[in-house]
Amino acid sequence: MHTVTFHNLANADCTRINLENGRKILFDYADMRDPDDASDLRCDLPQKLREDLGDRDYYDVVAFSHLDRDHYAGATDFFYFEHIAAYQGEVAGQKRVEMRVLWVPAAVITEKLGTSDDAEAKAIQKEARERFKVGDGVRVFSCPGRLEDWCEANGVDIEKRRHLITDAGQLVPEFTLEDDSVEFFVHSPFAVRQDEHTVEDRNCDAIVMQATFTSDGALTKLILASDVTHGELTDIVRVTEAKGREERLEWDIFKLPHHCSHHSLSAKPREGDKSEPEPMVARLFEHYGQDDCVVVSTSDPIPEASNGDDKGANPPHRQAANYYREDVVTCDDDFKVTMEHPDTDEPAPLVIQIDGCGTTVKKVRRAAAFVATTSTAPRAG
Repeated sequence: MHTVTFHNLANADCTRINLENGRKILFDYADMRDPDDASDLRCDLPQKLREDLGDRDYYDVVAFSHLDRDHYAGATDFFYFEHIAAYQGEVAGQKRVEMRVLWVPAAVITEKLGTSDDAEAKAIQKEARERFKVGDGVRVFSCPGRLEDWCEANGVDIEKRRHLITDAGQLVPEFTLEDDSVEFFVHSPFAVRQDEHTVEDRNCDAIVMQATFTSDGALTKLILASDVTHGELTDIVRVTEAKGREERLEWDIFKLPHHCSHHSLSAKPREGDKSEPEPMVARLFEHYGQDDCVVVSTSDPIPEASNGDDKGANPPHRQAANYYREDVVTCDDDFKVTMEHPDTDEPAPLVIQIDGCGTTVKKVRRAAAFVATTSTAPRAG
């Protein structure tokens, strides 16, 4: 059995994948909890991850989908950075966790960070750059012209680094269905789109992947959509269909982009009670979502119309949530919000188990009782 865990971190991301063969993958890391605030319901991320790791002191892969703080906060207090001595010693008497392979979009290598970018973003960039220079322990997604320019400016022979670069439309070589019962297909970033920008756009240039798991002969598909907008999702559908690879758009679990933002669905202004997605985006959700699919919003609780919070600029947006609930999932319980699971008073990490029967949301057990929140998708791929 594989498991996919979405941690309750408010509007922030950390997704953990534990494979049947014991390998572990982490997508993003955002330790957002305030330990001095007793009312903070976000999980203690380092504790949760260390509990899962046990005696193990590494992840096979750590991916930073892009350099927005809600995807890397606290990373320098948790991970071992091979090329930064300041982030190699113990933290509170505990060993740092190694990143055997670091996955980053090309923009992490090429972006010119400014004075407003914090030390952690700069540390992740330095680590990725140094690993790329050395030619080991890193995978870079897409090869825009500016990556070639960066290599030339830094004395790196890009032809000798091609094996570390994976473009959209390709499979990631670190995992195979034969050896790991999972494969990762890259949907984004697009090199051509990056070359259209005068500067990097972190959300547009972020990593989007489809993970296909196999267990007892059944296939289960997960899409991790980072923080991309409706424009990138439209391009993903358009390009993938044009290549005749529609199976790469199928999904049983969808980690929504940008914390259930309306702008990941539509270019139209947010109004009314339900978002109306762009045609290709609607196709991705309504046509390619499989029977009994599960949609996950890594976000704060969805605001109620009655309290006026749904007029705020920041996600989650009630109108987007209504679209997913009414037009995408089969039943309301298959729309999961990390800060509402299993309830808003005491949220906990959302764990989805993947086996030959499909997907099952793991029960959350309390001291006095347990809350059963189970959704099963009995499909064979």
